[in-house]
Amino acid sequence: MARDMFEPIFKEIFPFWEKITDSDKEYICTNTSAVSYPKGTNVHDGNDCLGVVMLRSGCLRVYILSEDGKDITLYRLHAGDMCMLSASCVLQSITFDVHIDAEENSECYIVDGCAFSSVADRNPDIRIFTLETAVSRFSDVMWVMQQILFMSMDKRLAIFLYEEMNRTNSDIINLTHEQIARYIGSAREVVSRMLKYFSNEGFVEPSRKGIKILDKNRLRELAL
Repeated sequence: MARDMFEPIFKEIFPFWEKITDSDKEYICTNTSAVSYPKGTNVHDGNDCLGVVMLRSGCLRVYILSEDGKDITLYRLHAGDMCMLSASCVLQSITFDVHIDAEENSECYIVDGCAFSSVADRNPDIRIFTLETAVSRFSDVMWVMQQILFMSMDKRLAIFLYEEMNRTNSDIINLTHEQIARYIGSAREVVSRMLKYFSNEGFVEPSRKGIKILDKNRLRELAL
């Protein structure tokens, strides 16, 4: 039953699928769950090995949390994305804890971390895939750190708005100032002041429905 449900999905997303044995395929499928998370739910608190997360729909925010409660968003997961950093038992070299929250009502497939690790131990193709997937995410993490450490606030906000506009293919960014602040590692008050400046300059038009991009070219120039 589990294999009938999950194997067609894994054939599409796992390049190693046809290289592993039937028993390993069965084991992975049996240890996979379809899980729903309402908006605002904490999906992973960083204290255990959740497993490999594949997002069917919705949005998950992956972040790190300091001892004093300050968080930095590392990246967001959207439909079709996968997270390996939630599977510390698979990537044992990971020495920091990541937290995951559901930013929207989200539907996920989760492969149990211990089960995935067990199969990976006897299949080099899975280990290679795991490392490659993690490395691609670390590139996202380094980009976030580069922005926080070396870029001015106006440039960071312009980059976020421009990328979000392209991702959603919409001139309206349907996010609150609080959400944007979390995503770019700042404070809501700072984001609000910067959006007011952008508005005065004619880049954007904030409203209760969201933020409307008025001048894509000027926003792009600031983001570059």
